[in-house]
Amino acid sequence: MNIIVTGANGYIGRRLVTSLLKQGHKVTAIVRSKRNYRKIHGDPEHLLVLEADLEHQETLNRISGEYDCAYYLVHAMSNTKGNFEQREIVAAKNFRSFAERLNLKQTIYLGGIYNSESLSPHLLSRKLVEDELSRSSVPLTSLRSAIIVGSGSSSFEIIRDLSEKLPIMITPKWLGTKCQPIAIRDCMRYLVGVLGKEESYNRHFDIGGPDILTYKQLLLTYSEVRQLKRCIWTIPILTPRLSSYWLTLVTAVPYPLAKNLVDSLKNDVVIKDDSIKEIVPGECISYKDSIRFAFKRIDSNDVLSSWCDNDADIDFDSQAVQVPNHACFKDVRIVNVGDSNVKALERIMKIGGDNGWYAGDWLWEIRGYLDKLIGGVGLRRGRRNPRSLIPGDTIDFWRVLVANEDPGRLLLYAEMKLPGEAWLEIKLVQENGVSQLKQVATFRPRGLLGRLYWYSVLPLHTFIFPNMAKKLANAS
Repeated sequence: MNIIVTGANGYIGRRLVTSLLKQGHKVTAIVRSKRNYRKIHGDPEHLLVLEADLEHQETLNRISGEYDCAYYLVHAMSNTKGNFEQREIVAAKNFRSFAERLNLKQTIYLGGIYNSESLSPHLLSRKLVEDELSRSSVPLTSLRSAIIVGSGSSSFEIIRDLSEKLPIMITPKWLGTKCQPIAIRDCMRYLVGVLGKEESYNRHFDIGGPDILTYKQLLLTYSEVRQLKRCIWTIPILTPRLSSYWLTLVTAVPYPLAKNLVDSLKNDVVIKDDSIKEIVPGECISYKDSIRFAFKRIDSNDVLSSWCDNDADIDFDSQAVQVPNHACFKDVRIVNVGDSNVKALERIMKIGGDNGWYAGDWLWEIRGYLDKLIGGVGLRRGRRNPRSLIPGDTIDFWRVLVANEDPGRLLLYAEMKLPGEAWLEIKLVQENGVSQLKQVATFRPRGLLGRLYWYSVLPLHTFIFPNMAKKLANAS
């Protein structure tokens, strides 16, 4: 089949594209930025990557061809720009027109479980998107899930952060809300399983695993699997706003995403109808097993996608891969490589995450906390893989633009909150037959505030950047 996947840069989208390619389908992945679309597993000859923004109909009008089905995986919940509920409705309306123009046979949508009349803004927007898509002449199959548990999922990473870092937790009353988590592998099984099944057309299905647990039980069960002793007390005085700030400071998620997640936790998300099993037979794995499978992926460095892969807030200009020079401040360090280019390159490609930044890690931590306090991503996104990088990956509060092992170049773009734009480039060069490491930090300020910012952090740069370059080059 010839299939369209929207939201192909997201956590679900990346894995779905891989699954479809492995089954021999032809896939057109629709993304906002082709440059930020990471390589995926599967036959590249059957993959076409196209740029379009569902919030702008004219970008969809450029896409034509003969297609069978489409997956709608677009979600703006973690986006900080504008009203995400309204933006999602606009995107759904544009997609509806797009699907009808292409005369698709089926649209498959992944939303949330809506079993309450009083829904959070997040769940309400999911429902409104489903309602909009269902008005199309193209048959809709809607899958409704609770939290999805798998390596790299936002839900899993939040549970992991809380359980691993806090032996004692004082938590709000919403930890008594019930949910029915589903493993990422079962979610993918259902997404692929309903493809082309006419008995699923114009129907919606709840999907979930076998366990119904409170959020408190999710944390305690995770701790049990990981052999951690944890104590959790719930108190009624923590407001949603305070809970959101607390979640932002303790976990990797930015404040907009934390706020929307916390608002949604007042609603029980439990399956009321399991008729999906009539169309896609098979039993889902337990919550405990989903945790174990997630760590098998993590321990083998085989995490296919992460919640922070989504590029919804990235807006690189066309020259982003070429670092600008005009009206920029630069910190340039050139150091002779002390051992071999191969070892130096290994150190470069392992930078950030648990490996650290080779100099002033405590200063990087402080900068990460400050970034989180003002709504930025902070350092907790870490790395998808501790040893290798590919374009589109995240490293703490950086985005990988170039990760070239030959001749050896790493280019990062800052996604922290800044009064300007920042790049960090580290590459290996040859000068008069001598191997050198060249490290360039570039900052393009935005107005007076940007210039004041650069000069305020300049003393820290004079400590961090020289030592960082020396350690990367293994220089004496």
